Amino acid sequence: MQSRRMFSVRSEPAQPSDQMLTASQRYGVIFQKDFVEMEGRRVVEVIMGKESLKHVEPNDFIISMRSFQGGLEWSRLRGSTSFHYVMVKPVKCVHPPFFAHLFKSAPYIEALRSTTDLIRDGQELRYSNFVQVSLPVVPSEEQAAIAAFLDRETAKIDALVEAQKRLIELLKEKRQAVISQAVTKGLDPNVPMKDSGVEWLGEVPEHWVIGAIKRFCKVLDGRRIPLSAQERGSRSGDIPYYGASGIIDWIDEHIFDEDLVLVSEDGANLLNRSTPIAFVVRGKYWVNNHAHILKPMDQNLIFWAERIETIDLRPFVTGSAQPKLTIEALANVVIAVPSDESERSAIESYIVQEVQRLDELVLEANTARGLLLERRSALISAAVTGKIDVRGLVSQPEPAAA
Repeated sequence: MQSRRMFSVRSEPAQPSDQMLTASQRYGVIFQKDFVEMEGRRVVEVIMGKESLKHVEPNDFIISMRSFQGGLEWSRLRGSTSFHYVMVKPVKCVHPPFFAHLFKSAPYIEALRSTTDLIRDGQELRYSNFVQVSLPVVPSEEQAAIAAFLDRETAKIDALVEAQKRLIELLKEKRQAVISQAVTKGLDPNVPMKDSGVEWLGEVPEHWVIGAIKRFCKVLDGRRIPLSAQERGSRSGDIPYYGASGIIDWIDEHIFDEDLVLVSEDGANLLNRSTPIAFVVRGKYWVNNHAHILKPMDQNLIFWAERIETIDLRPFVTGSAQPKLTIEALANVVIAVPSDESERSAIESYIVQEVQRLDELVLEANTARGLLLERRSALISAAVTGKIDVRGLVSQPEPAAA
């Protein structure tokens, strides 16, 4: 049936008592204040022109700008939303919980995408796209049965997905804890400890050496050379061009041909810890002026990179407009390291082994999570398109009035 015969547009202006709603793929339709609290960030709020807001009733479906990516959002709430959104309300042959699943199904989203050229017309879904996709007419009792079945089964899958997500988080925390413990305390939990004399370092193994980074590493910043985007574009190749946090381009020349450690000087990165602070680079490469270059006293580069990575470098960042970590500040940061190279080598080997083991577990958990999400999507698609008969699999709920 034509979708315009099953849903009509709601174009009522917002009421004075309406609370602002946010339509999101992650949480569905919730009050904007709750979205802000859950996300821990602010959103653009309507201060002027509130008369342009639209009223939303329970069981309306909100067509949002990202509906091409994740379907329409079902509202269980009364409130208001931006004039940029379109609300459609059930007219007939509609059990909202059923259509909440149907509108999120892969076949429906693909049908929506086929109504426009996303590159030419943009990513915004309009009502004109919605009405181009015909909708199935399913008996109300069957809609209710399918919705109840999918509510139950997707809840089970969602719980398993959440468990895998939490496992991944715990494994990543374990990974970081393993590295931190190894490079700051060593591998022997029973080794005698001593006070480092540095407040933030605390106690360190008694036989470790305490000193500034410049005591253990040679600084090679004088050899780094920045290239503009235009210069990089004229040197297209397969040699990595490194910046503050990793490879930012590929060029056809190199200025280094040895294994070293790079440390970010970008203050914003150091303050937010959004990307690795210290990392190992190998082979031939180019380095710009946003990464400090260190040559450690031995070739246990992973040990040295991880030792620096565990340092809270925020107190050493200077500057307000463009905060950064100067090479002078970095070189004078005090650390504690094993005096014996063999112990540094043993720590590095342990880190490599444990990181590989934990990364494999993370990969397995991610794979399991992906399979569960695929099963969820396939189950919804099969149920809402009638490929599986769920009648009798659940107790028959009362269909909601259209």
